[in-house]
Amino acid sequence: MRLGSRVRSARGGVALVAALAILAGVALGGGADAVVGGQTLIVTDDDGTELLAIPVDEETEVVIEYTHSVEKTTVRDVYTPGDERLVMTRMEFSSFGAGLPSRADVTVDGSRYVYHPPSEEYSTLHLKTGGVADHDLIVGDERYDIAAMSDDGAVELTVERRLTPRL
Repeated sequence: MRLGSRVRSARGGVALVAALAILAGVALGGGADAVVGGQTLIVTDDDGTELLAIPVDEETEVVIEYTHSVEKTTVRDVYTPGDERLVMTRMEFSSFGAGLPSRADVTVDGSRYVYHPPSEEYSTLHLKTGGVADHDLIVGDERYDIAAMSDDGAVELTVERRLTPRL
């Protein structure tokens, strides 16, 4: 065996040992530099450009808030992240109108109607934003003007696992 091939072989062995050590650290929950796969809400525009990437967990509420085009009242569609999908938990609205659940079982919370739909899950949530509706995305305590971010265009919301450093 020539010296050059022994050096390449040794480098390959070192790289393999390093990769296995990192994987072992992840699997065993070790070290501050271990890497974990957390859920992230991803918002992309209609050409696939990533507009937002926000860490979420199953407790995080993801709200799409907009103005109903006919009724001119606020509508809130509320989702929670599931296993790489969004699960619709409720819809809140102030009046009945086109596209709102007029025959559904609703409860009244103050001056708002609350509809809890049958389990609806989305691996990709497609949304066409617009100037009249003025769509906002609320994730936890943060509000994002996704209508402005997308120039009143279409956006897609997905939840995926992304590797992030563990602190």
